[in-house]
Amino acid sequence: MPNAALSVAFAGPLVTVQDAGRPGNMRFGVSASGPMDRLAFDAANAALGNATGQSAIEVSLGGVILQCREGDVTVAITGGDFVVAHGAAETRSWTVLTLRKGERLAVRAGKSGSWAYIAFAGTLEAAEWLGSRATHSTSGFGGGALQTGQSLTVSDATTREDRLGDIERPDFLPTGPIRVVTGPQDQHFAPETVAQFLSSAFKITDAYDRMGMRLNGPRIELDGALSIPSEPIVRGSVQVSGDGVPTVLLADHQTTGGYPKIATVVSSDIGRLAQTRAGDTIQFTSTSSQQAITETRECAKRAADYLTHIAVPRGTLEQRLMRENLIHGCIYD
Repeated sequence: MPNAALSVAFAGPLVTVQDAGRPGNMRFGVSASGPMDRLAFDAANAALGNATGQSAIEVSLGGVILQCREGDVTVAITGGDFVVAHGAAETRSWTVLTLRKGERLAVRAGKSGSWAYIAFAGTLEAAEWLGSRATHSTSGFGGGALQTGQSLTVSDATTREDRLGDIERPDFLPTGPIRVVTGPQDQHFAPETVAQFLSSAFKITDAYDRMGMRLNGPRIELDGALSIPSEPIVRGSVQVSGDGVPTVLLADHQTTGGYPKIATVVSSDIGRLAQTRAGDTIQFTSTSSQQAITETRECAKRAADYLTHIAVPRGTLEQRLMRENLIHGCIYD
């Protein structure tokens, strides 16, 4: 199969190559990285019939413009509600299209969401680190952040007419407050402080990147301990620093930390939390550990069914037309 050669005409900050991540390395001080919105990333690959976890480009609010210099390749764009400009046409994310030699593809911030994903019908070539192309943003290890003027290669590039068009969006994600399990250091906060955390509104600040997001809201007072012995941290941990400001840790979080953690975001809610923007307001609600496990398993099952559904080819234009009942009656002259 031929390769497709692309050049990066423009790349904003935090536009990176990501795959499913590199789990299992936290004991070496290496976070898993990978996509901020895992379901949207998986949907982009599924819509093309790609293998699970195949490398894609994660696009921040800064946007990206790609120029196809050689070859043709079909791409899928998912994630937040971003604007997609393909040649002279403009559409929204959650779509599959074919990028041909000489054409440009621009993906930029739209109405909502902070992250979009561009997957390719082929293999996006990028550097590996510890067996993964996922970019660790603070070190730059992995596939790396895209730079204006950079060249990209998609090997074994194919065009998939049978997959073009809109991608069905997931309709099973929870809405409302972000679910958390309190702890594991909620004993370092007075009971009324934990209740305040769960009942208050917080605004996402500009201090938001792939490591985490700082929240602006009522001061979360610590009950004595300003720090604790450093211990492992997971994605979704809500740690509170000595100034009483909570921070939710995300894909490129540090692997250990010494600030008390008042709560941990349920994993099935992390994607929609990551898609919020600076200035958005969120609230938290508490759930039990057992309920969180049950809800996460149910969400994972529905996600698997959804990905299987959108991975089915829709057929060529001719095949689609043949499936439709385009004649509803006869007229005799």
